[in-house]
Amino acid sequence: MEKSKKAENQSRDSDRLLMRSIIAFSWLLLVLFSGGGWYLYSASFGVSVVAGGVLANVSFLLLKKDLEGLFTKVSQAGGAAAAVSQTEKIRFFIKFYARLVILGLLLILLVSKFSIHMIGLSLGLATVMLSVIVVVLSRGRSFYSVQSLRSV
Repeated sequence: MEKSKKAENQSRDSDRLLMRSIIAFSWLLLVLFSGGGWYLYSASFGVSVVAGGVLANVSFLLLKKDLEGLFTKVSQAGGAAAAVSQTEKIRFFIKFYARLVILGLLLILLVSKFSIHMIGLSLGLATVMLSVIVVVLSRGRSFYSVQSLRSV
């Protein structure tokens, strides 16, 4: 019993570290892409990257917060997890789609009211996706190398 709790806590800490790494790398990519875009292309391109990156990163952080809340409430429910999980799932999906609609409206507002470079905006929006791919692949490589060492 003690061993399973220890493994669960270690797994939870590993997941938190992975999420922190994704978030930190995403902001780092945003700084690098916006600085590089500003330096190599133009200031408005760099601002477009920042606008897209901030929107994507903030949306990702809000999604993370909502998921943590969902998992916490379901795990605290214990025996009544089915009833709680159904209402919490509905609440989560309502928040998710509301955030998606707000993000779309903000993007429409940005494009219609300001001079935005679409490639820069797209690059900024892609920072979270790129950071997830890079961090997970690098962690996966280290995970599998540790597993192969243990099997020897």
